[in-house]
Amino acid sequence: MALKPAHRVVVTGMGVVSCLGTGTHYVWQRLLEGKCGITSLLGKEFEQIPSKVAGLVPRGTSKGLFNIELCPKIDGRAITSATQFCLASAEEALTMAKWKPENEKDKERTGVCIGTGMVPLEEIGDAAEHLRQGNYRKMSPWFIPRILINMAAGHVSLAYGFTGPNHAVSTACATGLHAIGDASRLIRNGDADVIIAGGCEASVTPLGMAGFCRMRALSTNFNSQPEQSSRPFDKDRDGFVMSEGAGVLVLENLQHAQQRGAAIYAEVLGYGLSCDSSHITAPSEDGGGAKRCMAAAVRDSSIRLEQVGHINAHATSTPLGDAAESRAILNLFGDVAQNILVTSTKGATGHLLGAAGGLEAVFAVLACFTGTVPPTLNLSSPATGCDLNYVVNSSAAWAGTDGPRIALTNSFGFGGTNATVCLSQYTEE
Repeated sequence: MALKPAHRVVVTGMGVVSCLGTGTHYVWQRLLEGKCGITSLLGKEFEQIPSKVAGLVPRGTSKGLFNIELCPKIDGRAITSATQFCLASAEEALTMAKWKPENEKDKERTGVCIGTGMVPLEEIGDAAEHLRQGNYRKMSPWFIPRILINMAAGHVSLAYGFTGPNHAVSTACATGLHAIGDASRLIRNGDADVIIAGGCEASVTPLGMAGFCRMRALSTNFNSQPEQSSRPFDKDRDGFVMSEGAGVLVLENLQHAQQRGAAIYAEVLGYGLSCDSSHITAPSEDGGGAKRCMAAAVRDSSIRLEQVGHINAHATSTPLGDAAESRAILNLFGDVAQNILVTSTKGATGHLLGAAGGLEAVFAVLACFTGTVPPTLNLSSPATGCDLNYVVNSSAAWAGTDGPRIALTNSFGFGGTNATVCLSQYTEE
């Protein structure tokens, strides 16, 4: 029996909540200008924690600030901060895509694929303390719904009445990108026409910060200079910076998007997955897992290595991880690696854990769409052992491309789990 043809998948909407601000175009402009959203972490509850920097979502009613009043109105008792960020980014993305269907057929063909890396740790700690103190009745009846990984996706479906596939991913720091890749395959397979996909996270809490600090994973050398603390690929990098927020894409069957006259920002060409199978928290030093993941995405996209012109790297500003990913790029692309503009936007945004892949996919889409690659901030002296074409401290024009602009975006997580999505400037061919 012949296989049914795969559907082409395009991006028709984007939504962003980050420490750089809220709103895709606002954040993109600040990113290109070299702005950094990382600030000092204040408060008595953080005093004993060695890392004093974080990427917090700025809140308020002015342009570019997160305003909870603009989120869809649903029962707030089961809503966490991560879900609030998710709802705001979904609202922006769906508005941009001009897709808020009213009829049941369209709702049945619309799905949600959104995950988060970590459950709300403070919720669990508080509930456990109530029980230890013999105060069972002080536990919220909404405790379990508030900590379930799939609730962000569930609330988006509930807010808009979407009854298509509802899927939640939780693969540590690869969550957001796995969600986008999985969603693209659901559309390619014909399971839905439209899927809102990405990740959300709100783990900048005392317990979350303390846990990562005990692992010695967070930056501590730049507590007095927060804007310089996240420095991917740089010789002085000393750990990642925790951030919060959300990033989502509206993915759509190309034919469906064309029929309704939707604006198209990029095309999803392919998706790759792999596992390092090396260490529970550290990547394989030779970058083998990352190399296999990128190679799988290129193969799934049916493109040649030399067609890739940009990589939005996972690089989190850790000594081992940045070097391993750089080695993977060099080993995979060989002689054509110098033609690839490599950047890590975490210098500006910090590391959003489960939301990182969603946010960085937005940035990769916009790089393909505009022909401008954002910078890697704080990269004074590259020290990865690899001679790559890093985009240093200011944005770069994506020039000299023969054919459509094609980018890879990477996300790697604890447990050795890896994701790569291949994106392209949209062309009708």
